[in-house]
Amino acid sequence: MPSKNLKWIYLILLSLVWGSSFILIKKGLIGLSALQLGSFRIIFASLFLILIGFKSISKLTLAQWKWISISAFIGSFFPVYLFAYAETEIDSAVASILNATTPLMTLLFGVLFFKMALSQNKVLGVVIGLIGTLGLIFSGAQVNPDQNYFYSVLVIIAAACYAINVNIIKRYMHDISALGITAGNFLVLLGPSFMVLFLTGFSFENILNDEIVSTSIIYVLILGVIGTGIAMVIFNKLIQISDPVFSTSVTYTIPLVALGWGFLDGEVFSVFQLISMLIILLGVFLVNRSKNLYAKNKKADQ
Repeated sequence: MPSKNLKWIYLILLSLVWGSSFILIKKGLIGLSALQLGSFRIIFASLFLILIGFKSISKLTLAQWKWISISAFIGSFFPVYLFAYAETEIDSAVASILNATTPLMTLLFGVLFFKMALSQNKVLGVVIGLIGTLGLIFSGAQVNPDQNYFYSVLVIIAAACYAINVNIIKRYMHDISALGITAGNFLVLLGPSFMVLFLTGFSFENILNDEIVSTSIIYVLILGVIGTGIAMVIFNKLIQISDPVFSTSVTYTIPLVALGWGFLDGEVFSVFQLISMLIILLGVFLVNRSKNLYAKNKKADQ
């Protein structure tokens, strides 16, 4: 199938999977702490990816492991824990909308550090997106005064991590298979995630003895294998067959899926928050209007 068509299929699949991830995090936090949820999410994803990607891992060179390791911590380790902590205070739907700032962050870091082309539309898109983000945070604090919306900053930091990682993969890891990148990432993270879980004092006896904990573990198992393991393979492939900002434009449709789950779960959402979401997506749309953000610089390099 041509890459032009395949990238849209990948985008739709990721929207459905990652749009459902926020409600799975919320459900997982019922019986687990943020650190425990993040650790189990990485552990489940790691075991699954190492199992299916062992051959791809064995082909990685020593030089490639440098970028694999950097990508692992920036693109997966820190964001997993940041999202878990954020959703201890803010709704899952709000977290998904704030995640839509990822393409804006991708542009900013791409221009500053990765030779990405810049235009007036992209600058305007970033400004509009940031205005929408601020509006969403302030309106959310008014609608849900019992929630600490300073935790929204954690989602923004996670989005920045994703943005840096996308640029790293596109620029320095284009010669590695998507499965090799993903399996390598999570092989690196398996040890650190077990260490974090151990430091939380989690007792594995709780899985058998506490129904709430065991139910949360099931949600995180789904999140780790499908929402992280399989989704990251698809996402890394998407990065390789498209440009970084198109790849992160999956955040256009993630909020629609997450809002649906949030509504079914009884989350309160105001009209002003919806308006703020549309402003963010308008900003992302303007940023994504360019067909190839690297075209200008590739020609210059030749």
